[in-house]
Amino acid sequence: QVQLMESGGGLVQAGGSLRLSCVASGSISGIGPVDWYRQAPGKQRELVAALTSSGSTNYADSVKGRFTISRDNAKNTVYLQMNSLKPEDTAIYYCNAIIKIEPRQYSYWGQGTQVTVSS
Repeated sequence: QVQLMESGGGLVQAGGSLRLSCVASGSISGIGPVDWYRQAPGKQRELVAALTSSGSTNYADSVKGRFTISRDNAKNTVYLQMNSLKPEDTAIYYCNAIIKIEPRQYSYWGQGTQVTVSS
């Protein structure tokens, strides 16, 4: 059974850092493009960072210069390094990945990990 699971969330003070991980497990042949989203209470889910298969990245303006998305293909893992965290970064963070299960590929979502930034 293929699963996508986030970890690394928690409570941190403003100005601190966290690194989120998103691991794909099961009988997969690889991971394609991956996105990190977040959803704060009462708000719509928003795209935070995107990483293509070729390594191109894109970030929401609100996190540019503070967040970095990266991947370790050997570990089927994608990371979101979050620095200089602000209270407004508080949200549930989700990863969404295109997972290759030959001969096809499918979109998967993780269950989310809570990030809380205190002022």
